[in-house]
Amino acid sequence: MLSRRQFLGALGLPAAAVAPALLRPGAARALLAALPPAPGPAALVARDEDFWAEVARAFTVDRSLMNLNNGGVSPATAFVQDAMKAHLDYSHKAPAHTMWKVLEPQREAVRARLARSFGCSAEEVAITRNASESLQICQFGFDLAPGDEVLTSTQDYPRMINTFKQRERREGIVLRQFDLPVPAEDDDEVVRRFENAITERTKLILMCHMINVTGQILPVRAVVAMARRHDIPVIVDGAHAHYHFPFTHADLDCDYYGSSLHKWLFAPHGTGFLYVRRDKIADLWPLMGADDPQSASITKFEEIGTHPAANALAVAEALTFHEGLGAERKAARLVYLRNRWAERLLGSERIKLHTSLKPGFACGIATVEIDGIEPGDLQRWLWKQHRILTTPIVHDQFQGIRVSPSVYTTPAEIDRFADAMEHAIEHGVG
Repeated sequence: MLSRRQFLGALGLPAAAVAPALLRPGAARALLAALPPAPGPAALVARDEDFWAEVARAFTVDRSLMNLNNGGVSPATAFVQDAMKAHLDYSHKAPAHTMWKVLEPQREAVRARLARSFGCSAEEVAITRNASESLQICQFGFDLAPGDEVLTSTQDYPRMINTFKQRERREGIVLRQFDLPVPAEDDDEVVRRFENAITERTKLILMCHMINVTGQILPVRAVVAMARRHDIPVIVDGAHAHYHFPFTHADLDCDYYGSSLHKWLFAPHGTGFLYVRRDKIADLWPLMGADDPQSASITKFEEIGTHPAANALAVAEALTFHEGLGAERKAARLVYLRNRWAERLLGSERIKLHTSLKPGFACGIATVEIDGIEPGDLQRWLWKQHRILTTPIVHDQFQGIRVSPSVYTTPAEIDRFADAMEHAIEHGVG
């Protein structure tokens, strides 16, 4: 296993110098180089508890409760919190100068790092406030006429579905939806379902990269390729996928991608990411009015009025932490934690897992049902009796609770959750 001294030494600084810094906010400013690969493959490092104990110390989470709802919003590391506070404090010195003239231009360095991480040009990346804003820029940005159809699944995020429903009410467009398998373990079948739902009036497709209610990973590249043959643009919702598991734009080949950074990047709350392919920017309207709404500049999508510089600049600290941790190791740890509870609970006939455990079809998020117990009742019992945070999921096709641990979650916590679930199976939650 990777020892404490090896972990600290990997930062390029003496262990004695770094160890105290790890216990206080702001330590990330000392992390000038990414961690080198730990000994062995990512799947082996996923079980190295010395390594992950040090990772967990970067967070300031409340250990009197167990947060298994990191898919909703994640805590930022102490590093990120400290950076944001420092930027915010400086902003208030004289904001017309310090925030607008000094800090705001530094946004370009963050944009460049986000672009490099995604594998695209900085001229194709906008920094937004969340995935909803990124996706709504795209959803409202296309010209659609009455009767034009937009297509998405019944498992897409409710806010994005409601965005199309608003256009439906105001403009007379038509929202069409279809069911996906639960779980979906055949990429060709997923593509077929998208294609079978297309009509001659279909003008736009919205799809999830990772479905929020199950953690299902969908074949973005294949759906995009199919849609191109029909000359239909595809907006990709990457809110739960981005920085959750390793991939770059080359793996997707999409034209539009929106995500949040305050989920799996552990960035400040209220930070998001929008990718628009360079030659598509001019034809996409911004969500808020810009000087030249049909310009080819990605920054037209950031015209939202006065906003803090601190949130966006602190994303840099989150990127440093992510790069040091390593995307492969991060994903492997999340899969390990998921499998630890899921495989144990599957020993009961009353357990229904609505998420695939096969490699490539999901990662750290999974949705589980105890037959005979309503999700809301189970969620409330877990919180009241065990201080375990989950989220109830009720869908026309399935129901359960969504479980999403993070890199700071310990195996002991996962085992406590499994203990509680087994108690609920045997004794109920009444």
